[in-house]
Amino acid sequence: MSRFLILFGFALMFTLIHVEGNLNKYINTKYAYLSFTAIALLFILSAFEFVRFYRQEKEAEARKQAAVGEMGSEHEHDHAHHDHAQHDHVHHVHSLHAHEHHGHEHADPYGHDHGHSHDGGPRWQKMLSVVILIVPIFTGIFLPVQTLDSSFVKAKGFAFKGIDVSADNPGQHQFLKPDTSVYYGSDGYEEVKNQEHSEFAGLKEIQLTDQNYLKGLEVIYNYPGEFMGRTVSFDGFAYIGEQADDRHYFVFRFGFIHCAADSGVFGMLAEFPKNTVLQNDEWVHVSGTLTSQLYPPFKQTIPVLKVTDWHTIPAPKDPYVYRNY
Repeated sequence: MSRFLILFGFALMFTLIHVEGNLNKYINTKYAYLSFTAIALLFILSAFEFVRFYRQEKEAEARKQAAVGEMGSEHEHDHAHHDHAQHDHVHHVHSLHAHEHHGHEHADPYGHDHGHSHDGGPRWQKMLSVVILIVPIFTGIFLPVQTLDSSFVKAKGFAFKGIDVSADNPGQHQFLKPDTSVYYGSDGYEEVKNQEHSEFAGLKEIQLTDQNYLKGLEVIYNYPGEFMGRTVSFDGFAYIGEQADDRHYFVFRFGFIHCAADSGVFGMLAEFPKNTVLQNDEWVHVSGTLTSQLYPPFKQTIPVLKVTDWHTIPAPKDPYVYRNY
């Protein structure tokens, strides 16, 4: 029964994630079909497990009834014999039971076991494995989904240099610059990079939207010199970097390459007009000219948006952006 409950629990959890509109907080919605497939398979497997359990219960009940009937017949037969025959019968039953016990046939006519388990180790290990599987189901159904914000950036430590993102270790959170090179071979990535570069190369004004945000940023960071002096505009939330002065704020969006495991915070440093006051997680639309500056904490020159126009905006319904190819 525990296997049915676990399978059905996971199916229910994934279904609720879809119904409540929270799938985009776990994976790139491009791969939503995988979640639908998993839900269908889990419901099918849970149905098979329920049928199997039901049949086992019916068979056990039938064996129990048959054993009760057989013992009742033997009891009536015992009363038809003299005491010596009754003694022989009891001795025979006792010997038979001892023989079965010696052969480890721990069968009981009433369907009970004898406290032994021969199928998978101690009982506590089985219980522990069930608890381990139930915990994510419980948390997934009953606990609210946390939306990522600037506290994530602060907790993880904002850095650009020394992040171990490689083909052997792609599942790391990225910062500032989207990097999909770890998902391709060198030749494959060059082809993709050139193709995506051609989509933005001829644009004098680059508008980064929810659909092209990560792609556009990766192109800009791959070819920073080519886009200097062009107008760039996008939406994001403000983050006050520890080393930034009162005119510089990072403007970020949280994005998923594939899923939460390779998610990151992506954007760029923006130089606002004097006397601009922003708070962490305040959403803004910014537009300005792309320049570059040496940013000491990173010990390298990075693209910086010199803001010419900006205004605050409400937080979007979906604060995340996703990598499209």
